[in-house]
Amino acid sequence: MDHDKHHAQHPHDTPGATWATAVRATLHCLTGCAVGEILGMVIGTALMWGNVPTMILAITLAFVFGYSFTLVAVVRAGVSPKAAVKVALAADTVSIAVMELVDNAIIALTPGAMDAHLSDGLFWSALLGGFAVAFVITTPVNKWMIGRGKGHAVVHAHH
Repeated sequence: MDHDKHHAQHPHDTPGATWATAVRATLHCLTGCAVGEILGMVIGTALMWGNVPTMILAITLAFVFGYSFTLVAVVRAGVSPKAAVKVALAADTVSIAVMELVDNAIIALTPGAMDAHLSDGLFWSALLGGFAVAFVITTPVNKWMIGRGKGHAVVHAHH
């Protein structure tokens, strides 16, 4: 059986589906999520918004920055902006969603974190701790997706 037929029958054997690739994809996702979420939390907290509007802003900005980082990289690789949007959506949606779900659950479940101020260590420790836990949970998700030609595997096809 030639390699292409074998690969078509066993998509989980995708050569790029290494832990190192999954870690890099997750770090890329985490960077965009962290920039957006920290910005959203800082804005909402500084403006003394309630918990729900602050979290909505933070999650929205996490998706915006997460997609933007991929979008810029793919456009720089020569993909048209319209096609790059499709690539970014395909590459990052699940990763960002898992990361945001886990991170925000950690923040919401940490006693006092939702009421902490920017100057409180609890604010930052809950936020950064949430990112750490989200990274650990999202990395295997990304590995699984890359192994099936989904997620960041879509981006790597354009490099």
